[in-house]
Amino acid sequence: MTRFTEPAEDLSRRAKDYIDLRLDDIKLRTAKGLSITASKLVAFFIIISVGTSLALALSFGLILLIGELIGSYAWSAFGVSVLLAIGLWILIRRRDSLFKDTFVPLFVNLFFNNDDDEQEEQ
Repeated sequence: MTRFTEPAEDLSRRAKDYIDLRLDDIKLRTAKGLSITASKLVAFFIIISVGTSLALALSFGLILLIGELIGSYAWSAFGVSVLLAIGLWILIRRRDSLFKDTFVPLFVNLFFNNDDDEQEEQ
């Protein structure tokens, strides 16, 4: 009687192994995707921090330079503020193309990874 049930037992054992392998695959894909996302976010925040520091230093230097030339640091600070406000306005107007178009493909690739990409890596 054991020879009769042996194929069914083998099938159930293989099905269990397959399910375990699929779960491991999902865990590995999730870990890979989260690590890529985390690294991109950290890089983004570092770039923003350095860019903000650079903009602050350049603005201060420009205020001093223009203030020395026109004789009024207040008017030069106002002029630099207007330039920064124009830059902010441009960023706000282009936020969809700058941010949405950048992050949507990142998350689509993260959650809907094609098997073709995995075969190319191997």
